[in-house]
Amino acid sequence: MKSIITNGTVVSSEGEYRADVLLDGGKIVALGSDLSSEGAQVIDASGAYVMPGGIDVHTHFEMPFGGTIACETFATGTKAAAVGGTTTIIDFAIQAQGESLTKTYQDWRDKADGDVAVDYGLHVAVTDLNDKTLAEIPWLVDEGVTSFKLFMAYKGSIMVDDATLLRMLRTGREHGALICVHAENGDVIDVLVGEYLAAGKTAPKYHLSSRPAEAEGEATGRAIIMAEIAGAPIYIVHVSCAKALDAVRTARDKGQAVYGETCPQYLALSTDNFDVPGFEGAKFVCSPPLRDKSNWPQLWAGLRSGDLATVASDHAAFNYQGQKELGLAGFDKIPNGCPGVEHRLFILHTLGVEAGEITMPKLVEVFSSAPARLFGLYPQKGVIAPGSDADVVVFDPSVDGVIAAATQMQNIDYTPYEGMRVRGAVRTVFSKGEVVVADGRWVGKDGAGRYLKRKPFIA
Repeated sequence: MKSIITNGTVVSSEGEYRADVLLDGGKIVALGSDLSSEGAQVIDASGAYVMPGGIDVHTHFEMPFGGTIACETFATGTKAAAVGGTTTIIDFAIQAQGESLTKTYQDWRDKADGDVAVDYGLHVAVTDLNDKTLAEIPWLVDEGVTSFKLFMAYKGSIMVDDATLLRMLRTGREHGALICVHAENGDVIDVLVGEYLAAGKTAPKYHLSSRPAEAEGEATGRAIIMAEIAGAPIYIVHVSCAKALDAVRTARDKGQAVYGETCPQYLALSTDNFDVPGFEGAKFVCSPPLRDKSNWPQLWAGLRSGDLATVASDHAAFNYQGQKELGLAGFDKIPNGCPGVEHRLFILHTLGVEAGEITMPKLVEVFSSAPARLFGLYPQKGVIAPGSDADVVVFDPSVDGVIAAATQMQNIDYTPYEGMRVRGAVRTVFSKGEVVVADGRWVGKDGAGRYLKRKPFIA
């Protein structure tokens, strides 16, 4: 359907300006002030921002973890993403021990294709590298998997050693793939977890002290050194603290191609959230863990400077009842992860723009444009420009709201942001030119998303 968005303020990563936006055939056709509305559906964006649809490059839908499976499906998760202004997600296909990377990729395609409500891509997480799996990388890059993840934590399951990390960094450089790293020192964490459990310290709060900021900072620095040795770019996922950010900043100041990501939970939540009765702290167990709120100003500064390039949700949803409760006898059995794919935009706008930490153009940069550029989707996605996909969000910055599990679209029985007051509301969301969200409600077609073959990484 042909549509025209009028009277709004278009926001790009470079600035803001008044313009109407014409959509047709799934693409943005034109921007201007005298565009014809003949034959078009007219969307009045008075008082609102018109921005590119968000790109969440860190989600875990239907992810097996700790003897259970994330309760967010590709169908429910992508609709929740859209309601929150996100029109593209990139999920992690995680290799099981002994499986090929091509099977891992195909398994995730089988889960997602026909169920996703918005467009999606895949990273592949490599946990079992050998000559055979290494040889699969070029084929996967041709399939549009132009990023791979390695875990430096979760010893005994998905953690890799430094040799594997170095080999993958070199392979990524050779084939145009960006290597993403979960940077925590898994050996140190393994020792600390064992000590706490042996001392009878089993409550959720001990998750925090068993994964100290020093373990994240050390692993971040080590991963960056491996990338320097390999002559390869590197992307550090979910930076939670100043110690890890310092390692990223130091490398970038030297000219190294290092890109940092942080998440809403590290900007909005803290160790204070564990000051709750009983087992309730399990709702806030994620890795890296929540940090002291003294880290917040430094993370915002990192976003302003560009040392943190993106904000992604790391959406990993496990119900409190029946899933988080697997850790009642010990915090090490609590499935790690927090939901947030639906609330990323609202938290960024409220705590970022409204609080004076970042501008709207910077919000668009970390929410959409930088993810598109880093992960091979720009300018198809991440920008309001002629020829780009008509993934567009009309966002009203003046509306007050409250985050609550009772009203969320996410398929989970709680939200860690329960009761948080937010500023801003999604009026309308277009996905490929079709209205999928109207007045904050999902009105789109289930399963209308498509798999995106992403372009190789270019530093």
